[in-house]
Amino acid sequence: MGRCYLQLSFEERIKIAKWREAKMPIPEIADRLSRAPSTIYRDLKRNHFDGGGLPELAGYYALNAQTMSEKRRALHRKMVQHPQLKAAVEHGLKAGWSPEQIAGRMRLEQHGVRVSHETIYRYTYSKEGRAEQFYRHLPEHRRRRRPRGYRRYQRSHISDAQNLSNRPDRVAERVEFGHWECDLVMFRKEHGKINVTSLVERVSRYTVVLRNEDRRSKPIMEALIQGLSALPADARQSITFDRGSEFSAWQRLKDGIGADSWFCDPRAPWQKGTVENTNNRLRKFLPRSTEPTALTNRYLRSICQRLNATPRKCLGYRTPAEVFEAKLVDIQNRLT
Repeated sequence: MGRCYLQLSFEERIKIAKWREAKMPIPEIADRLSRAPSTIYRDLKRNHFDGGGLPELAGYYALNAQTMSEKRRALHRKMVQHPQLKAAVEHGLKAGWSPEQIAGRMRLEQHGVRVSHETIYRYTYSKEGRAEQFYRHLPEHRRRRRPRGYRRYQRSHISDAQNLSNRPDRVAERVEFGHWECDLVMFRKEHGKINVTSLVERVSRYTVVLRNEDRRSKPIMEALIQGLSALPADARQSITFDRGSEFSAWQRLKDGIGADSWFCDPRAPWQKGTVENTNNRLRKFLPRSTEPTALTNRYLRSICQRLNATPRKCLGYRTPAEVFEAKLVDIQNRLT
């Protein structure tokens, strides 16, 4: 596999300029820089200063060559070339959309000028993007991209539960609508016991967020019953939990709304990855430093509306709200 081509750096151009002034042959310059001679020839030709009407000033200068190269590269970056495109991307990021969601939605809506998610990331971490602190608009506000890592979880054991391995294939494979995943979003201990339930439907990725006054299981289950009871029975068939003690009163769901409960293996909450991913998205609006006593139902609903109006790659860049509403219409049509 060939080596990936890298642009000449400013330091390399300084050396080229010095060695050319000393009349060093280009093949020797290329050998010293571990570059192909064609790379040096091309840079000397493309970034040659013509003297601006003064032939005696013509030549190759490192700073001038670097500036010319950067300007030429910028012209080929869509977000520099098209300010309206950059504004549209920035608007999507500020709305909480990821670069991949923005790019996918542009393809779905067949925009005349659009970008890939990689182009958005490249601009974010380019010289121009860093100068504008564009990374602040990304969902996780990271100053630089990082490789995928692992997360550690600590959960207590819960007994007398239906294991996830017994969950029907139609649920596991997201074939059937009406199956949810649930978790709690916690805040710093000094803020008290108030927390938030995050609930996500597995097919549509539709999100519901509920406030809890503490981590007692019975009130949490009662809140789930109240929150889901307005839906048709086919839209609330089961909920998958991890083995946290806050879900120990799971039998109440069956008695209250007829919903089954499924539980991940011990210390394996990643098995309900949909809600774990949603929790990461929620942290943009509900960081751990949040003062939970100030959380109102109106604010939590506004968060849900933003998440459910965000296009998702797994949905063909449709929004969770669009898919969820279509599934409810299908249920209504079957009942009539």
